[in-house]
Formats: sequence, C-alpha cells, structure tokens
Amino acid sequence: MEKIKLKKKNICIFGLGYVGLPLAIAFSKYFNVLGFDNNEERIKNLKKNVDLNNSITKKILIRSKIKFSSNEKDIKDCNIFIVTVPTPINKNKSPDLIPLKKATITISKYLKKNDFVIYESTVYPGLTEEILVPILKKKKR
Repeated sequence: MEKIKLKKKNICIFGLGYVGLPLAIAFSKYFNVLGFDNNEERIKNLKKNVDLNNSITKKILIRSKIKFSSNEKDIKDCNIFIVTVPTPINKNKSPDLIPLKKATITISKYLKKNDFVIYESTVYPGLTEEILVPILKKKKR
C-alpha cells in the first residue's frame, strides 16, 4: 500500500451543524480548518462568534482559529474534506441524499490527487461507493 504524505493539512469541515462545528473546533487546535456551510446566515453568525445551535460557547469560538466561509472557492486549498451535512428523511421515509450529493459535487470541483474525502453523515451501506464516489470521479471542473 502506497503511503501518502500531505505537506500541509488543510481541513475543510463541510456542514457546520451539531456534528460539524464541534469537529471543526477540535481539529482547529492542531490543523488549519475551513468551516464551510451553504447557509450564509450561519456563517455570518459564526464569524461574530455566535452559535445559534448553542453547542459551542462564544468564548470557544473566539479562541478557535477556524476560517468560516460559504464561498465554495475558499475550499480550493483544502486537502482533507470531512462532510458532516444532514441526511434527513423525506416524506416516503427514505434518506434525502440531496445535501450529500450537493456537498460531493462541490468538493469534486476542487479535489486534487491525494486529497481525502471523509463522510461523517449517516448513510446506508454501499451509498458512498455506489453514488458518491462516482460523483467525485467526474471532476466537475
């Protein structure tokens, strides 16, 4: 197995909800972290050190070194992508894959050789290989 070395670890946490924001806080203690979310209002609040979910205190947000953004071009320098978007259930009680697919499409535009994509969202067996990896391989540039 080939060993891959990353010169600089720039982590993008994709989705800043109940899972993503605490994860971004933890990683930011050791690595460069971009906290990305499509919700511009959420990003504005986090830049003001306000978490409306009340999972992270203002004091912790102030001390963190996370760069918050809703501009997808800001993810271009990242080499580790951790996707923490929700997987809600639709009216037919099936997982709504739209947030996961949108996140994957966005990441695929900026994915480079030796980058990592980690899905922290709840998914059923086979979903990553059957649906998400083919999206990543398309490279939508």
